[in-house]
Amino acid sequence: MTENPNTEPLGKPVKTEHETPSGSPGPESGRSRQGGRDADVALPALGARGMLRWAWNQLTSMRTALFLLLLLAVAAVPGSLFPQRPSDPAGVNQYLQENPALGPWLDRFQLFDVYSSVWFSAIYLLLFVSLIGCVTPRAKAHFKAMRSKPPRTPRRLSRLPEHGTLAVPADRGLTPEGAVREAADILRRRGYRVDVRDADTGAPSVGAERGFAKELGNLLFHTSLIGVLVSVAVGSLYGYNGQKIVVEGDTFVNTLVGYDTFTPGSSFTAEELNPFSVTLDEFQVEFDRESQTHYGQPLDYTAKVTVRDDVDGEPRTDELKVNSPLSVDGTRVYLVGNGYAPMVTVRDGNGDIAFSGPVIGVPQDGMFTSLTVIKVPDARPDQLGFVGFFLPTAMLDENGVSYSGDPDPFNPQLNLNSYYGDLGLDEGVPSNVYVLDTEDLTELNNRDLESGGIVLGANDTYELPEGKGSITFDGLKRYIAVDIAYDPGEVGALTFAALGFAGLIASLFLARRRVWVRAAGGDDGRIMVEYGLLARGEDARLGPEAKALHELFEKQWSPAGTATGNDPVAADVRETEPGKDK
Repeated sequence: MTENPNTEPLGKPVKTEHETPSGSPGPESGRSRQGGRDADVALPALGARGMLRWAWNQLTSMRTALFLLLLLAVAAVPGSLFPQRPSDPAGVNQYLQENPALGPWLDRFQLFDVYSSVWFSAIYLLLFVSLIGCVTPRAKAHFKAMRSKPPRTPRRLSRLPEHGTLAVPADRGLTPEGAVREAADILRRRGYRVDVRDADTGAPSVGAERGFAKELGNLLFHTSLIGVLVSVAVGSLYGYNGQKIVVEGDTFVNTLVGYDTFTPGSSFTAEELNPFSVTLDEFQVEFDRESQTHYGQPLDYTAKVTVRDDVDGEPRTDELKVNSPLSVDGTRVYLVGNGYAPMVTVRDGNGDIAFSGPVIGVPQDGMFTSLTVIKVPDARPDQLGFVGFFLPTAMLDENGVSYSGDPDPFNPQLNLNSYYGDLGLDEGVPSNVYVLDTEDLTELNNRDLESGGIVLGANDTYELPEGKGSITFDGLKRYIAVDIAYDPGEVGALTFAALGFAGLIASLFLARRRVWVRAAGGDDGRIMVEYGLLARGEDARLGPEAKALHELFEKQWSPAGTATGNDPVAADVRETEPGKDK
């Protein structure tokens, strides 16, 4: 007995189209239409293996990779909002002291160690896995497609977006096989990969394909993105950067104690520092002396240095400029700042030299008016402190206030206030070398006091009140601020970025196209040639390509010396132009 597929099994209630399992009206979910009636569909359980497969498919989709890339950029924002322990531990401690309620909570979420935190590393690794899982199967499929033959010739070429026919005159003496082979040669010269098929039949054809570089560029872009991520990770783990101020005549040695500030990578060790040294022989500045509107502005900075590539290396001279860093065995030294360093000698109340050397002045304006702070913790019986300004070319305004009228040191002058007391340097708390905390100090010199302020010209000495000592302006030197950076992933990141850009250009401007040409003999002795073109995706240049092939076919099969307008091939084509024979 044959069961009618449109009948329901006996003993099973029939559910109407708008009825839920409970009998109430509802949608048709979970049921399929069979012969105008509904039948229940039993969905199989997904299971643990199915869930893992589904999760992997979600993770390795391009949509997820783009989302993780955006999430990584957002996750990096707190690193610029809050001080980070690897680069600014004192700032983190200060933030925790100033924010006793919020600070510990931020620390629990690792917002002071963003780039080494668990959640930032998880996003980074997920992005890495997502990109690899996305690119690998696509790469396999692409290389398999490159080795395979073009698809079979469609039975109805007229249904393709671009289509045309030509009639080859009988006097050309061509066979369908010969016409197909000539068409294959034309396509091959235009960069197509061709495959002649059905050569032994009455309707031979050729399939051609080109544009594999488009998908190859797409794969190259995403593979390069993985390379950039790996290179950045290598640089973050094993690289370092630091800052140092070098005064004329001084030498910077690439050791940990030689840096003013130092930020190592997560896996960096001190043994990896390259043992080179740089001595600042002279620093030259060229100022604008011709322009009225830009008078005094710097035009060029040149630091003449002596470099030793290692401890026993031969010294060599070199130059360091703003946009021309110094490279020593993969480590780059950048010129990032400069200024004046007055040479000062301070004697304490006992007449002993408590300080002697250069004092770094921090420029405050284009005329190099420089904030100057001098801390003398070795002075006895009281520690001494000085704060004020260095003026390269001291002048007085109408109110008798000193200012600098030129960035060159035509009339160098120190204007200082002095203090004595406990500088707070013996408590073990980090402090800013360019800030003098005067809260616990007693003022000795000030313009508002009877003793007045300290004004020192070159080689001048000032005796401090109450026998606290003296200060001498011995001379003037220049200094440079340099940034020293080592990034082992720099070359890799740059290389992969260039490859990624090239791949992106290829994926945007190249097109994947397929062409089929079929030839068959006619009753009147002519060879009827039919061709069609198909693009993968949107391709606005498919029409011009069809026109170009049309002209090449026409030129190939037109009788020698026949004008195009009188050519029977052209006449036949004009009746079926590409893209209009549909």
